Amino acid sequence: MEQIAGRPNALTDKEFHYCPGCTHGIVHRLVAEVIDELGVQEEAIGVAPVGCAVLAYEYFDVDMHEAAHGRAPAVATGVKRVHPDKVVFTYQGDGDFASIGTAESVHAASRGEEITAIFINNAIYGMTGGQMAPTTLEGQKTTTSPYGRDVDHAGHPIKMSEMLATLEGAAYVARVSVDSPKNIKKAKKAIKKAFEVQLAGEGFALVEVLSTCPTNWGLSPLEAIDWLQENMLPYYPLGEIKSKEEDK
Repeated sequence: MEQIAGRPNALTDKEFHYCPGCTHGIVHRLVAEVIDELGVQEEAIGVAPVGCAVLAYEYFDVDMHEAAHGRAPAVATGVKRVHPDKVVFTYQGDGDFASIGTAESVHAASRGEEITAIFINNAIYGMTGGQMAPTTLEGQKTTTSPYGRDVDHAGHPIKMSEMLATLEGAAYVARVSVDSPKNIKKAKKAIKKAFEVQLAGEGFALVEVLSTCPTNWGLSPLEAIDWLQENMLPYYPLGEIKSKEEDK
């Protein structure tokens, strides 16, 4: 019998540790499928951060490097400069990429480092207990904003993709979601394009992925999908925000 689906070669057979309904696993699979399709498994080097994806090195069957919290773009920069022939990517959450690692993210993009960043935005700190993140929405309740995020006190949620798209070194910036089969297909297309931008030597590539966190949102997996669609999509619109193809 012909096999039409299976585990990507770029994923190990290690069981994911993620909570039920968490969509990290979907994104892992998409990244692995892209690595397989581009034929770069032997050349790929991933950088795992601190956060829910801290064990990514157990799941991706490629060379992996652990980074201190927020420093994945800096580590990836060093790896890529030492090994310019390799395909280097980071896999980071919103606390890692948009909070403690903001400077590393901004300057890697500004320098046009030829790396690919996969940025998971679930609007909350997942691993550390559900605190307010830079991406937490106005009015959203977290353990450190029990009455909802007050923008007069905490400021507005940061739109990292729009901000980084203004930098000259950023060659490709897209925001996608994994809340439906249709959007999952679009997410894979964007991730593949981000890797292709690196292979073409065009500069920094970023894919922001809107993801769910049922545990810290206090919702069931299905309720979390609905919450993402009703609350995150209006504030974080999907699509390609910057592509050098459009500039030509």
